[in-house]
Amino acid sequence: MTGRGQSKRKIRYAVVGLGHITQMAILPAFKEADNSELFALVSGDSAKLIELGRKYKLAHLYSYDEYSRALSNVDAVYLALPNHLHREYAVRAAAAGVHILCEKPMAVAEEDCHAMIRAAEQNHARLMIAYRLHFEAGNLEAIRLVKSGKLGDVRFFTSEFAQQVRGDNVRVTEFSQRGGGPLFDMGVYCINAARYLFRTEPTEVFAVTASNGEKRFQQVEEMTSVVMRFPQDRIATFTCSFGAADVSRYSLIGTKGILRVDPAYEYAMGIKHHLTIDERTKTRTFPKRDQFAAELTYFSDCILKNKEPEPSGLEGMADVRIVQAIYESARKKRAVTIPVLPSKNRPSSHQEIHRRPHGKPQIFHAKPVSREAA
Repeated sequence: MTGRGQSKRKIRYAVVGLGHITQMAILPAFKEADNSELFALVSGDSAKLIELGRKYKLAHLYSYDEYSRALSNVDAVYLALPNHLHREYAVRAAAAGVHILCEKPMAVAEEDCHAMIRAAEQNHARLMIAYRLHFEAGNLEAIRLVKSGKLGDVRFFTSEFAQQVRGDNVRVTEFSQRGGGPLFDMGVYCINAARYLFRTEPTEVFAVTASNGEKRFQQVEEMTSVVMRFPQDRIATFTCSFGAADVSRYSLIGTKGILRVDPAYEYAMGIKHHLTIDERTKTRTFPKRDQFAAELTYFSDCILKNKEPEPSGLEGMADVRIVQAIYESARKKRAVTIPVLPSKNRPSSHQEIHRRPHGKPQIFHAKPVSREAA
């Protein structure tokens, strides 16, 4: 833990990247994270810096070329950059002794993840990947139901996650090798959910990709469908798409019951459970919360108390290596075996953090991801 972090009740953050998700969710979250302070902004858009600096009353505004100066003034960074830039900016932060909260996916290749983990360890910096659902009540209740045995022996998981992404969005203008495409952006939610619900790691994947021929899908696939084999012969399947109507749901089917979660992965609305046991269905709604304030609060607490975060860099790397195996399977048209991953901590109910949701902020110089949100 850096010296700067030890002497303060609040952890001072620089938020790096001022795109739509930053303005819509990350910046407003600091108001509800009482151990975290929004101290600096880093962006390549000077107009954004001026406007958002004024809005949040910030004096420390930096271009990307001035990133090193920003690092000298903060305890931690929140990286909300295009996926292929995560490694560079995380490693530079760690080298400066600054803690890193990095948006998912962690990076675009397993070797990048290793470099980020190694840099953090060598410089005694904390590294956490922003899996906001690891602190969300509805999500943690699904994990509790599995562990309680109410569903019996959980046998298979199915999920669909889709939206209509704008043709000018970085998610479709960057190749998959640089983190573009629905698998890196949306598929990681399905992969992560299957892993924490089954409480283990997949051993094999098989995948296919498809595109409808639209111009916006020249660089990346429109959608990917995946089958993942887990220990004890459990199966997880999912489809993620940038060219279909909005959907965000999963089902977990056991020998005694079924849990359907719809919506499952959103931050702009609550989570809803439909639990069926003995042919009787009960519905439970978990109200919308500020999931970003919760993860900020948790990470700052880890820094202040010198604790290893869950989700750690190892958690982020677990998903990235699966994504790579999925692309290999789709390319080679065969199943791909995934090497064993070292054991790690998994999300549990004690991680639940409740923070009040905020209103919809005004967005400056940033377009929404989805066509339907435009």
